[in-house]
Amino acid sequence: MTRCSDNDEQSDDGTEKANKNQKKRSKGEKHVSFPPDEQIVSGFAEHKNADREADSCLTLTEVMVAYQQSCSRHQVQPRAHILQQLQQGVCVGGGVKCLDLKGERLDHRSCEALEVILKSLHFDFINLQAAQLEENGASSLLDMILYYESTTHLDISDNSSMGTSCWRALAHLIKQSVRLSRLDVCNVPVGDYPAQSLSKALLTSQLTVLHLHNAQLSGMPLYTLVGALKSNKALQELHLTNNLLNSYQDALQLGDLLRYNTTLLTLELSNNSVADAGLEELCEGLRRQTAGLKVLLLRNNQITANGMVHLAQVLPVLKVLQVLDLGENLLGNKGIQVIREPLMVNCSVLQLGLAQASITCEGAVALAEFLAESRQIQQLDLRQNEVKVGGLMALCLALRINRSLVSLDLDHIPPQEQDDFLTETQMRFQSEIIQRCLANASRSHLAADTSETLPAEADRRADSMSAACARTHTHARDAEGEAG
Repeated sequence: MTRCSDNDEQSDDGTEKANKNQKKRSKGEKHVSFPPDEQIVSGFAEHKNADREADSCLTLTEVMVAYQQSCSRHQVQPRAHILQQLQQGVCVGGGVKCLDLKGERLDHRSCEALEVILKSLHFDFINLQAAQLEENGASSLLDMILYYESTTHLDISDNSSMGTSCWRALAHLIKQSVRLSRLDVCNVPVGDYPAQSLSKALLTSQLTVLHLHNAQLSGMPLYTLVGALKSNKALQELHLTNNLLNSYQDALQLGDLLRYNTTLLTLELSNNSVADAGLEELCEGLRRQTAGLKVLLLRNNQITANGMVHLAQVLPVLKVLQVLDLGENLLGNKGIQVIREPLMVNCSVLQLGLAQASITCEGAVALAEFLAESRQIQQLDLRQNEVKVGGLMALCLALRINRSLVSLDLDHIPPQEQDDFLTETQMRFQSEIIQRCLANASRSHLAADTSETLPAEADRRADSMSAACARTHTHARDAEGEAG
C-alpha cells in the first residue's frame, strides 16, 4: 500500500515555502491508493461495516463464484460439500441457516478461502465438529467469525488438537462477540490454560448457552470456571455432562455457583458422580435461589435414597425450580417415600423425571398420593420401572382427581404380568391414564409438548398417545364406564 505523505518535499529550496503553504491548505486530506484485490493478503484491512453492506447484496450464486475464486487465489480446491450447501441454501435477509463443516480437514489456506463466505452471509449455526483444524487455520477462522459476526451458534467440539493460539482466539470470540449466543466445546480436554481463558472471557461475555460435555473439567478447571460464572449475568444454560464431577470439591463448587448466581436458568449435570454428598451441596445452593435456576438435570449420578433426605429438606422452600430430573439413579421405593410429602408441599416443580429409578408398585402408590394432592405438576416420567397393575391402578385413581398432569410417561410395553387377564388390565389402565392426561391438557389449554421438556423425553407426545388409544380403544371404553 502507498500513501502520498505530507512530508514529501521538493528538493528545490526555492519552493520550500510554497510547499509549506500547500500543506496547510491540504491539511487533513490524505490520498490513498491500494493494490488490486488479488494482491491483498486479507480482507481484514477493510472496514467490516462497509463490507457487510456491500456483500449482503450478493446472491448465493455470486457467493459460490466468489468462494471458488477465493480458493483459486489461495491455491486450494473448493469443497464440494460447501458448494452444495450454498446451492441448496435459502438466503433470507443475508442469513442462511447452517454452514456445516463437520469432519472437513481445514488447513490454514482452506480457512482463509472461507472468508468471502463468512463476510457475505450470516449463519444461524456454524458446525466445526471434528474439523481437524490446524492451529493457525483455527485461530484465523475464529478471528474471521468474530470480525464478521458470522453466527449465533458455533460448535467446535471434537477438536482435541486445539492449541494455545486456538484457545486464545476462541476466548476472544466469546468475550467480544455481540451475536454469538451458543457455544459447544465438547469432547475436548479443558486444561488449566483453556479454563483460565474461558473464565476471563465469560466475565463479560454475552453467551447465553454453553455446552462443555466430556471436557475433563473435574478439579481446578471447574473451580476456575465457577469463579467467573458466579458474577456472570448473561449465561442462562450450562451443560456439563460426562465430566467425572465428584461429590466433594466439584459439588462444593457447583453449590457455590447456585448460591451466588441468580441468572442461570438451566444446569445439566447428568452422567457424573455427584452422589448423595454432592446432592447435599447442590440443595444448599438451591435453598438460596429466590430467582434463577428453573431446570436441574441429575440423571445417572449415583444418587440413592439417602440423598433424597437432603432433597426432602429443600423441596418445601423451593420457589423457582420447575424441572427436576433424577432418572437413572437408585432411588428405589424408599427414596420416593422420603420425598412424597415434600413434593406435596412444593409449589414450583412442574416436571419430574424418575425414569429407570428402581421404582416398583410401592413407589408408584406413593407417587399417586402426591399426584392426588398436586395442583401444578404437569409431567412425570416413570419409564423403565417395574410398575405393574397395582401401581397403574393407583395412578389411574389419582388422575381421576388430578387436573394438572398432561403427560405421564410409561413404557409402551409394560412389565410382564403373570397371566393374560392382568396384562389386559394393565393395558386398560394405561389407556385410561393417556385419556385423562389428554383431557387435562385440553381442559387447561396446555399443549402436551410443554415449553420446557426433559432431554430426550419428548419422543412420543400427542401422536404416540393417540396411537396407544387406537390400539386399546375397546379397553378405554370399559375404563370410561368404570370412571363414570
